[in-house]
Amino acid sequence: MPDHDAALARAAALLRAADGLLIGAGAGIGVDSGLPDFRGDHGFCRAYPPLAAAGIRFVEIANPHSFDTHPALAWGFYGHRLALYRNTVPHAGFAVLRDIGARLPHGAFVFTSNVDGQFQRAGFGDEALVECHGSIHHLQCTRPCGDAIWPAGAVDPVVDPSTCLMAPPLPRCPRCGALARPNILMFGDGRWLDARTQDQFARFGRWRARVRKLVVIELGAGTDVPSVRRMCEGQDAPLIRINPREPHVGPDQGAGIALGALEALLTLRALLD
Repeated sequence: MPDHDAALARAAALLRAADGLLIGAGAGIGVDSGLPDFRGDHGFCRAYPPLAAAGIRFVEIANPHSFDTHPALAWGFYGHRLALYRNTVPHAGFAVLRDIGARLPHGAFVFTSNVDGQFQRAGFGDEALVECHGSIHHLQCTRPCGDAIWPAGAVDPVVDPSTCLMAPPLPRCPRCGALARPNILMFGDGRWLDARTQDQFARFGRWRARVRKLVVIELGAGTDVPSVRRMCEGQDAPLIRINPREPHVGPDQGAGIALGALEALLTLRALLD
């Protein structure tokens, strides 16, 4: 059995010695909030039975070409997710991360592959966040006709759960009238507008340059889409990896904690208090 107590104690010691916290978050951090993790086909089929019944895989619907071939279905998938994320309350672990960051001189910065906006809902500011795959709460033109990225607040998706089709009107580009899409990096995506994310990366670079004693907490980041793990491992800083299935860290690299995000973070807070 993993020695959770020793790993958690090591993590608490690393946090006490730090002056800045990088939070790396993958899809697994949202599981404790009730969000589905459908990176694998099995989880996707469970979350979207009509698409599974039609033989449509995650990589096929989470693809810019789906907006060309079947826009109501593409928007049914993303519209359902948009409504789901709007209605999801972040679990208490997000508040723990905010509290840990608030104790450090340079605070916390978030690097996440999630597009759900849960960190913003939990009170993290846009100025301290990199969404490396974009955000479902922002839109762009499907063509695209220009470089505009705008909030999705006016989109009120109505999705038929039996067909996964979104009712019209579908979102449109205010400039050219073409179909709009979420400003998310999809599979095989040569149309994603990344200016918003690049601005986030620039802010992260300025913050990182000020931090001298960084510690990294990585939560729920797997190896199938390794964007978060690579960023966290590349910081030349102690790494606290919280992951129930893939918690391994290298010798003297930090602490690997084989627990879910919420349980591990609540225990960490108790150790730090």
